[in-house]
Amino acid sequence: MNIQSEIYKPKNYVRVVTATSLFDGHDASINIFRRILQSTGAEVIHLAHNRSVQEVVDAAIEEDVQGLAVSCYQGGHVEFFKYTVDLLKERGASHIKIFGGGGGVIVPEEIKELEAYGVTKIYSPEDGARWGLQGIINHMVETMDFSTVRDGNFDLSRLNPENKLMVANLITAMEEAKAKENGHLAQLRDQIRKKLGDRKVPVIGITGTGGAGKSSLTDELVLRLLHDIKDVSVAIISCDPSRRKTGGALLGDRIRMNAIGSSRVYMRSLATRQSHTEIPESLTEVVEVAKAAGYDLVIAETAGIGQGDSHIIDMADVSVYVMTSEFGAASQLEKIDMLDYADLIAVNKFEKRGGEDAVRDVRKQVQRNRNAWDKKPEDMPVFGTIASKFNDDGVTGLYHALLDTVAQKTGVKLESSLPRTGVKTSSSKTIIIPPERIRYLAEISETLRDYHKHTEEQADGVRKVWHLKESESLL
Repeated sequence: MNIQSEIYKPKNYVRVVTATSLFDGHDASINIFRRILQSTGAEVIHLAHNRSVQEVVDAAIEEDVQGLAVSCYQGGHVEFFKYTVDLLKERGASHIKIFGGGGGVIVPEEIKELEAYGVTKIYSPEDGARWGLQGIINHMVETMDFSTVRDGNFDLSRLNPENKLMVANLITAMEEAKAKENGHLAQLRDQIRKKLGDRKVPVIGITGTGGAGKSSLTDELVLRLLHDIKDVSVAIISCDPSRRKTGGALLGDRIRMNAIGSSRVYMRSLATRQSHTEIPESLTEVVEVAKAAGYDLVIAETAGIGQGDSHIIDMADVSVYVMTSEFGAASQLEKIDMLDYADLIAVNKFEKRGGEDAVRDVRKQVQRNRNAWDKKPEDMPVFGTIASKFNDDGVTGLYHALLDTVAQKTGVKLESSLPRTGVKTSSSKTIIIPPERIRYLAEISETLRDYHKHTEEQADGVRKVWHLKESESLL
């Protein structure tokens, strides 16, 4: 039965965290739901599968969402959803709506129990049959269609890195004030600047092509920072594009971030919304909030960019451009605007075929762009990195160069005790899965399918021979 529902149009920017519960690898249903949520205009912070209550609640608070949606097929749904209600209440975020589903795994009696406990809605197979998928999504989005900013007056004396709920809500207030032009923006800006005072907080801008590994590289840099420098706190502002047609967005950078589990890290995902560039119009204000909150370092990661985009340099103290070896002919490098401006350049996925040639070509292009004929190409700030590799020395070399550049350009010295590698490119390309075997799971599946096909053909042949022998015996 195909039930057609008119798509609900939200009046506010609706943000929702989606995930599957801990010990649950069944992510087919949540992937369907988060795609329809995006098509309905929601900004979806997707965490993928096997996520604990702590991870889901942390993300919901830091992202200042109106709701969270979790699919739970592993049998522990009562405990999972009740703990979610308890933890949100404990963290002062009981306004966040909780939606769940688990097909026939969650029986009607348990649905009643969970909804009585505080879960907003557990969707059952009967709801799907009655409303259809779009009808369920409409109900979710309409329930979440409210502003999380209750009062425009903030007591900034309570603003600090530990108060992530307030940091998140103040960021939303700045976004709304700028979008609505309701006169609150100038007042909030003035309060935030007074709170910041003369404190210097370096801003690192990380940009690059889509799929280059910006988030993975950012995560590796932050991990080194946390292990290397005691008590340093970091705010990560990660931007992803909005869909122009629907207004929805997939904000999925948290999937690749392992460092954000630390209490010293705050992460906020932003959609570009009406901006027609790789950065949201409110990014400057969001960075100011992070500075005023007391973070020692702010990292702003843009959405994937094209050859002519370089807007991040206008708001960052230090800019890092991330690319791969797959840029086409060497002449294409002449078109990349960021090679003129980036303080540091990382050719990530250096283990891929052509990585060494790419680093050589990029170094020569940077040398030409900057007329640095008094220096060797090897002296250009170009690094070969493998962000997917544990403790990659190319990433460590980039990390030390980043700290040096921050000190040089801002005067803020972050003293490192991590030994310097003395290299600018990964010295070993040995990784868990070599490039030529990147499809190894698909190869296993294909082998199994071929095996089953062969056994079916043999069984069919045996069956036909047996039929012939039976026919012969009857004759």
